[in-house]
Amino acid sequence: MSNQGNTFLGILAGTAIGTILGILYAPDKGVNTRRRIAEEASHAKDRFVENTYQFRDQVAENIAHRKESLDSQIEAVVSNASYKAEDIITTMEKKLAELKEKNKKLQKS
Repeated sequence: MSNQGNTFLGILAGTAIGTILGILYAPDKGVNTRRRIAEEASHAKDRFVENTYQFRDQVAENIAHRKESLDSQIEAVVSNASYKAEDIITTMEKKLAELKEKNKKLQKS
């Protein structure tokens, strides 16, 4: 997620710097240049807002995907633990039957 944020900020900064330099070096009247700067600033703000919403949506999708992955991993662990518990119970029941049998033999002696 940090890499996406850095990429996003790099693109935004590059766009802003390129726009400003292009306008400042263009041969035009001051009034027109200021108007174009204001328009470009407004467009940059709009693009920034749109990119922020897109970034937010990507983060939300990423979180949802990771949650689904985590849920399936938890389900697999619980399922595996359930099988292990059954194996342990079966083994303990066998050992208990063996102990009861030994106990009967010892009591007869």
